[in-house]
Amino acid sequence: MRLPNPNITGKRALRLANRVASLVLPHRCLSCRTLMPDANGLCMDCWGQLTFLGEPCCTLCGYPFELSEGRDALCAACTFRRPAYDKARAVFAYDDTSRDLILAFKHGDHTENAPALAAWLVRAAGGLARDADIVAPVPLHRKRLRQRRFNQSALIAQHAARHWQRDYYPDLLQRQRATASQGNLGFSARHRNVRQAFGVSEKYRDAIEGRTILLIDDVLTTGATVEECSRILKRHGAKQVYVATLARVPSPHTSPG
Repeated sequence: MRLPNPNITGKRALRLANRVASLVLPHRCLSCRTLMPDANGLCMDCWGQLTFLGEPCCTLCGYPFELSEGRDALCAACTFRRPAYDKARAVFAYDDTSRDLILAFKHGDHTENAPALAAWLVRAAGGLARDADIVAPVPLHRKRLRQRRFNQSALIAQHAARHWQRDYYPDLLQRQRATASQGNLGFSARHRNVRQAFGVSEKYRDAIEGRTILLIDDVLTTGATVEECSRILKRHGAKQVYVATLARVPSPHTSPG
């Protein structure tokens, strides 16, 4: 095999390497890793088990309705307490299949899944992106980032921002303190856990004034994290904050654990 020409730029060399790998290496389902004839896809079993979300839904948080309740209908949770963000949408419901898909990407080092996951998010959140000026990920604390070696939300956000041709600020938000894992916490405890955990990077404080931010995260559970991010962004002048995630739990007040 002929090695890439040293004059080829780093990005071109990487693209060439990816093309060669796609011809040589077998493709696998993004979730269960079953061998597949094509790249960036799911096997029929995993595809059939995913619950993709869309209309009709709550106009604010995207909670799915069985039947249409009108263009601006709100779910019970948003009627009782409006979220700090302005709108949220998700690709699919958080269940056993989508959890395996996200965990394989998040903790299984399958970063090659990012383009396919981002493509689904692009379709689910296209309506939000039309009004967005800036795309940014929910950040990890530096300690967790060192452990994981990448921020899964940032990988998705980067691909999505490129597709939408929006400004991408990977470090717009910073985690000012490490927080306990949200996994085993209830609704109120999650909100207390992330309170004052985020800050806006100094270099962007003038850049977000009057602009609409589209935040990207992997899972929306109670909304505690994205709400705290939304509050700090609006405190620094953001006009609106939208949220797009890969998955969301069945109920705004239900934790998947």
